[in-house]
Amino acid sequence: MTLIKSISGVRGTIGGAKGDNLSPLDAAEFAAAYGHWLKKKYPGKSLKVVIGRDARPSGPMIQGIVQNTLVGTGIDVIDLDLSTTPTVEMAVVFEKAQGGIILTASHNPKQWNALKLLNDKGEFISAADGAELLSMIENEDYDFVEVDDLGSVEAKDGLIEKHVEAILALPYINVEAIRNSGLKVAVDAVSSTGGIAIPILLKALGIENPALLYCEPTGQFPHNPEPLKEHLGDIMKVVKEQNCDLGIVVDPDVDRLALIDDQGEMFGEEYTLVAAADFLLQHKQGPLVSNLSSSRALRDLALSRGQEYYAAAVGEVNVVTKMKEVNALLGGEGNGGVILPDLHYGRDSLVGIAMILSHLATCGKSLSELKAGYPAYYMAKNKIQLEAGMDVDGLLKKIEAKYQNEELSTIDGVKIDFAEEWVHLRKSNTEPIIRIYTEAKSPEKAEALATRFISELQELI
Repeated sequence: MTLIKSISGVRGTIGGAKGDNLSPLDAAEFAAAYGHWLKKKYPGKSLKVVIGRDARPSGPMIQGIVQNTLVGTGIDVIDLDLSTTPTVEMAVVFEKAQGGIILTASHNPKQWNALKLLNDKGEFISAADGAELLSMIENEDYDFVEVDDLGSVEAKDGLIEKHVEAILALPYINVEAIRNSGLKVAVDAVSSTGGIAIPILLKALGIENPALLYCEPTGQFPHNPEPLKEHLGDIMKVVKEQNCDLGIVVDPDVDRLALIDDQGEMFGEEYTLVAAADFLLQHKQGPLVSNLSSSRALRDLALSRGQEYYAAAVGEVNVVTKMKEVNALLGGEGNGGVILPDLHYGRDSLVGIAMILSHLATCGKSLSELKAGYPAYYMAKNKIQLEAGMDVDGLLKKIEAKYQNEELSTIDGVKIDFAEEWVHLRKSNTEPIIRIYTEAKSPEKAEALATRFISELQELI
């Protein structure tokens, strides 16, 4: 059982002791600190916070604790109940709130939950703000209001629809072409809130009779909720048997988008962002951004179109910071996260779906044909479990020194760029592991590179 506190919130498994797992007391503590942090940031102001959650079984319990703790700090709560991460982010702006909390553990199994904390722009709070909040928890630096000053809870519907309307209002989302395309679509929403949001989006785009798998938001995930090939046999089968043009797969909070192509094969999470960028660059020009662990294919695409490419440290807040710095056209992460500044600065599967459908409806190619036209890279994702007392920073410094004559980046762990392949070694923000990501021109070369660096790390331990 695990509890992980970080600058962006808290994540853990349900049950067990306070401080060891995500207990009701931990949830209340983080909510209290967040409420007090907002009150310090906006002294004397009436405050609103938007709360939404994915469908996992602990959601109602955690939501009740969090929103009533905020009420106890004198903050009003706008309750979206079952929603998506990008919808909550946009709702903060729609509702002119000072913050938001998303209750979701993303791709983690159902025994996990988390509080993800937003600022008044509907973006994840900064590292400095997160550090201040963690300090408040350590020092129990928060208090509560008297009875006449308690906040309120207002349930609010229709925010997913408002989110969808904003997507359809983007000038390059071609609703008419999608409606006339006859595209046949399958959806796997892993029994969470994508099962609510994606059918609303598809109906608005004119997609009729999609094949819906696991779209009842029970929170009883029918397979591992991380949208990887080994977990998606059911939808791959449906796409082939029903001759679908594509399959749409999201994680429980709908910020990661994976696609199944018309052959029933994985399009690849890494290529979701590439395809979205390919589409957008036909309408607008500008730099592209992804994190250091994302495929080189996005960089290659940017350069082939005469555009600049930038890499950021892993983590949505880092990617967003770099995107703002360079005024990026599009950005995201190789886990299927598409960030479109024209809509908002957050990973958003719904706008990703609309962009991909617009692309297919106007380009005259199938999804498999699109993939064949992109630079071919293959990634391997491995990890080493951390042991108590291990000097991880020192370990990575040794790797850095060993490869000092190669193209290096040390903004987030160590990334080594070789001529036709790369390796990225970094401590995970969410698990007690070192992640080892490699990419090369074939699956075999990517795995061989990973095996090589796993051995080198083990020799240095």
